[in-house]
Amino acid sequence: MMKFALLASGSKGNCCLIRDENCSIIIDCGSTKTHLKQCFQKLQYDPNHSDALFVTHTHTDHISQLKMFNEIHTYARCDLETDHFHSLEALSEIQIQSMKIKEIPLSHDTETCSGYVIESSNRKLVYITDTGYVKEEYYPYLKDADYYIFESNHDVEQLMQTRRPMYVKQRIIGDQGHLCNEDCAELLSQLVSDKTKEIILAHISEEGNDREKALSVLNEALQNSEIDDTKIRKIAAQQFEIVLGGDKE
Repeated sequence: MMKFALLASGSKGNCCLIRDENCSIIIDCGSTKTHLKQCFQKLQYDPNHSDALFVTHTHTDHISQLKMFNEIHTYARCDLETDHFHSLEALSEIQIQSMKIKEIPLSHDTETCSGYVIESSNRKLVYITDTGYVKEEYYPYLKDADYYIFESNHDVEQLMQTRRPMYVKQRIIGDQGHLCNEDCAELLSQLVSDKTKEIILAHISEEGNDREKALSVLNEALQNSEIDDTKIRKIAAQQFEIVLGGDKE
């Protein structure tokens, strides 16, 4: 059994809870303290009982509430100021109770940025956000997952029509920026399989993208790849929305 709850996803904050029968971990702790507390209350979950916190990188929208988890064992490839910090190496794999977690190096405008592959009870979840691209050599780690939480940040044309400065736009579309809808969809069309049950499109830009557009691009890519996606649940996450997924009770 594996269940997850995406609590926040986007430039204003990111946080995800992943659980099985014996273990619970959190990926990233961005967003406001109020929002995260409200989410945990709705889920009737005490974050202090988490077995581990994994952090992708040091941008504020991913670590703004790090103090909330100061007593939790925290893992990352980036350096963090917290009392129970454990440094990860690129492509390292660790066991937390019943979960196996593998670090995946990503390409973002920070010194290090990580994605994670979580495996437990014959289930596999891939969490990839904040990257300009994914190296093909990492595809074998990402293939055949049951669940994907995957960045589909922007529509290039819509992003270019925003009032953001050009240097910001160039940063976003660059190799150290964020995945656009087409790149996300192309990647997923090479990764998903008959095992795949759910795809959550994440870190969607509120100005430079449209949730329906992101889903449409994904659907077209999967169909062009002759993938039977009729049994795959597909959701485009909003910034402050709890998205529940994984195995049913």
